[in-house]
Amino acid sequence: MTFSKFTNLSSVVLLVSCVFWSSCGDKQSELEKEIATIPIEMTIARFDEEFYKMDVSQFEGVKKQYPYFFNSNLSDDFWLEKKKDTLFIELNEEVEKKFTDLGTLPTQLEDFFKHVKYYYPQESSKKKVITLISEVDVTAKAIYADSLVLIALDTYLGKDHRFYQGFPDYLRGTFESTQILPDLAESFVLQKAPANRDRTFLGGMIQYGKILYAKKLLLPKVEDAYVMGYTIEQIKWCQLNEADMWRYFIDNSLLYETNPQLSSRFLTAAPFSKYYLDIDGDSPGRTGAWLGWQIVNSYMQNNNVTLHDLFNTDAKEIFEKSKYKPKK
Repeated sequence: MTFSKFTNLSSVVLLVSCVFWSSCGDKQSELEKEIATIPIEMTIARFDEEFYKMDVSQFEGVKKQYPYFFNSNLSDDFWLEKKKDTLFIELNEEVEKKFTDLGTLPTQLEDFFKHVKYYYPQESSKKKVITLISEVDVTAKAIYADSLVLIALDTYLGKDHRFYQGFPDYLRGTFESTQILPDLAESFVLQKAPANRDRTFLGGMIQYGKILYAKKLLLPKVEDAYVMGYTIEQIKWCQLNEADMWRYFIDNSLLYETNPQLSSRFLTAAPFSKYYLDIDGDSPGRTGAWLGWQIVNSYMQNNNVTLHDLFNTDAKEIFEKSKYKPKK
């Protein structure tokens, strides 16, 4: 089996994209126009700035404005001492440099909320977005909680920032500001996705594929690479090697295997996917999840079903009805 380089892929991807969008671009454009009219009431508060810059005399007012941040188990002295902590001060200074203003983020957030409201009409149209400092808590970078959205700006300072030097290379890319929306979309989608009870490798692939499909549906303007948590080069590698990756899974009869090691080899975050071949060093992690996304894409293109239907259909049925054929 020969895996390929991606150096000549750009023209192929461009040609395929042009053909695809020429056939469905008008329909997609009309849908986006409809979504754009959805009313959203959004406010953005910079808790990071307000808390960092406040005078002690303003503390009670800040506590009343942001009661969910002030746990009764933590004394006022704890918070006031934190303002003097050298690490906390440095974090705030770096966030101030990177996010002097939020640029286009408010517009992007509003567009995301409109898509959420379109596909999930029961969701609140009122959103309060709060930015904060989490002291680089990577388990809570962006949180969607109904009408409240939390974004820890100190986890999006850029992959080469000195604060992240202790993290492995394959994770540092997730500290780019381009990951704010994908992280937020994933926080939302995971709340809506039923638990995966299919323990086969295919079941895992399809579960990740469902989540990625939903993220892209909510973020149509975001690059596939960022939805996946990849670099542009990594997504191109997957596109060029799609047929060979799929053949590897078929030739080795992996689809209905229940070996949990397959998840760490191909589905969860890792420096590379473990085919145990020479190409391992070139491959990104999670290639099985990416293939699961392609299967789900094919299923949705070939079946008239809703997003709700997708999440409530088992992996075997999705695969069998997807008519999936990897691009060569």
